[in-house]
This record gives sequence, structure tokens and C-alpha cells, in this order.
Amino acid sequence: MPPKEVFLSHSSENEAITRRLAETLRNHGIPVWYSATNIRGAQQWHDEIGKALKRCDWFIVLLSNNSITSRWVKMELAYALRHSQYSERILPILLEECDYESLSWTLDSFQTVDLSGDFETGCTDTLNTWGFGFDPEKAS
Repeated sequence: MPPKEVFLSHSSENEAITRRLAETLRNHGIPVWYSATNIRGAQQWHDEIGKALKRCDWFIVLLSNNSITSRWVKMELAYALRHSQYSERILPILLEECDYESLSWTLDSFQTVDLSGDFETGCTDTLNTWGFGFDPEKAS
């Protein structure tokens, strides 16, 4: 079943690849929420993130050396791990080789998508999670 909306947890240091992935997913019909595109100017960051976490039904965490040390990514992942709406709906995506178990010892138990090599292969694997095929013309 396709997601109603995907929460995309990331480090701001990985903005370029985060934006590219989010746009590619959106171009394939997957609604994506992430802070850089969904929080406007004076909105309270933590309130908007909390609302999105409550609303979304899938959680993607982008794993990099920057994200595994991010306080916000750790809090967002902790929320997803505690709430049943994300049961069997957490998708770690590896952006680069990193010690992601330092973010959470539980991540090793999830099927992980590797986006550190070929972007199209990573997007194919991500979209396959929901039974979607990858169309290279819809990649950003």
C-alpha cells in the first residue's frame, strides 16, 4: 500500500541529496514531508516537526556521518521507534558508509537501502518498498 505521507529525517548538511530524493519520490507520486521544504520562516520548528511526525505514516532516515550525530535526527527516530503508526514502516537509507548503529542500535534490524552508490538504483530500491517502479525521467 502506498504511503499517505513520508517523513524524511535528515541532516541539513545533506541538503542536496535530501532535496533530490524528496523531489524524485514526489515525482513518483509519494508525498514527502521534510523540514527544508515544509517549514516556512517564522513557524516553530519543533511544533511543525511534531505535527508532521504525528501525521505521516512512513519514516525514512537518511544515514550519513552528519545525521548520526544530529540531535534532531536522533529525536525524530526515537519518536518513530516508539509510535505504532511506524511499525514496519521505518526505512533507513544509507548515504555514505557510517556507524549508523551509534544513532540507534535498532537500525541494524531494518532493511536498509543503499543510496551511497548509484542514485537510480537506490531510488529503485526505495520505490520498490511500496510496489512502485522507478522512472528515470521522473528523477531529479
